[in-house]
Amino acid sequence: MAGSHKLHAIAISSLERRGYYTKPMLVREEAEPILGLLRAQGGRVTTCRRAILETFLGMGGHVTAEALTAEVQVNQPDVHESTVYRFLDELERLGVVDHVHLGHGPAVYHRADDPHHHLVCDGCGAVVEVPEPVFADLRSRLHADFGFTLQPRHFAVTGLCQACGVAPGR
Repeated sequence: MAGSHKLHAIAISSLERRGYYTKPMLVREEAEPILGLLRAQGGRVTTCRRAILETFLGMGGHVTAEALTAEVQVNQPDVHESTVYRFLDELERLGVVDHVHLGHGPAVYHRADDPHHHLVCDGCGAVVEVPEPVFADLRSRLHADFGFTLQPRHFAVTGLCQACGVAPGR
């Protein structure tokens, strides 16, 4: 019996490191309106889709499809990466997630309800999130001068961060 309790504590500790055990109800509560939107648009809510969504919400921040797949497969080993990609595409179509390319690596996904843009340092790879209004003047100027509607959320803006910009030899 004592050994069983210790095994349970190890399992809980493992889940806590991944952030699932400490806030599972919050993640589930956060997932329900999104799943409701999916249903309302004619989508199916399957065990796999629920696992993908809850894992995505539990991971937070910017997540690659590959990292999300690996985390989902901890508890749902039969979920394939193609299923994760298709579901992320559907969530993007519904306006739940956005994806962005932060350079030469895979796209990362994040919640669409936190609109922001990304600056990526070509020197050190640092990623800086900037609020949407930062691009307002540029957006207006491009539209007024060129009739161009800027939509920079899909790609990161590259350059040099403050530390790399003042580095010797630059």
